[in-house]
Formats: sequence, structure tokens, C-alpha cells
Amino acid sequence: MEREYTHIVHGFEPVFDESCTMLILGSLPSVMSRKNNFYYGHPANRFWRVLAEIFKYPLPQSIEQKKTLLLENHIAVWDVIKECDIIGSADSTIKNAVPTELSVITEKSGIERIFANGSAAARIFYKYQRDKINMDITALPSTSPANAAWSFERLVKAWSVLKETPSRLKKA
Repeated sequence: MEREYTHIVHGFEPVFDESCTMLILGSLPSVMSRKNNFYYGHPANRFWRVLAEIFKYPLPQSIEQKKTLLLENHIAVWDVIKECDIIGSADSTIKNAVPTELSVITEKSGIERIFANGSAAARIFYKYQRDKINMDITALPSTSPANAAWSFERLVKAWSVLKETPSRLKKA
């Protein structure tokens, strides 16, 4: 059964404040995230479990708890796509992408490092965003349930790079 393309416009704002030093970018909110009106809303997505494990927080349940986990750890979250045509939640079907304006975050915070939640977000970043903000991105393995090849433990190990302090910020 072939599903049809739907035109999606990103429906919610980025999470950030002026103290954020890291930016995590996804591609576009999934069907479940759009339904729940917040990032990584599919119950099988491991994003919130991974961050809670890395930063030693209880697993956040509410949107406010999720925002607290992010902001207390100086993490901003958004997506690289503002709008596009897509079939369901499959990044591989994205076409006619319009990128988000990342300067909304980078000009109002202290972003030093950018991470992609998955290779699709990294590819889209390099296609549309890299030259605009003159920063590179580190692609991390996707926390999506579609990335079943990565166990929770492997994800935590890979994502632990979020806790590393950039060398120029380390105290001598």
C-alpha cells in the first residue's frame, strides 16, 4: 500500500535560552511528535531515555520536565527543516525541504557545538545550513525506533559526547 505525500509545516518552537552551548538538531518532527506537539514524542524514541541516562536525571514525562532537562544542561533542540513534503515520518521520503533559520538560536545563545540526531539531519544541515552559520555538525546515531541496530547502551555511549567540554573551554 503506497502512502501519499503530506506537506508538513513545523508546528512548534525551538527549545533554548541564552545559556545554551549545544544544539541538537533533528530532521523534522515525526507524526507522533506532531500529534504530541513536542520533540521526540514517539514512545519508542529513545532520545529522552538517552539524555536522562547521560545527565543522571529521572526520565522526564511532561513537556516542562523535558525542557528542564535540556535547559539545565545547556542544550537547545530544534530541527533542520521548517517545512517539506513527507510520507509519514520517513526521512528518506523528504522532498521540497525548506530549512529552519538557525540564526534564531545561534544569535541569541552561546552555541559552541551542534549535533545531529541521525544522518538525515546532518545531510540536510550540510545542504542548507552549514554555510549560513559557519559551524560544523557532529552526526550522532539516531534515537529513532527505526534505528533498531543501535541498542540503548550503544546510543548512551555514543551520545555521551554531549558531556565532553570543548578543549577551548577546559580550565588550565
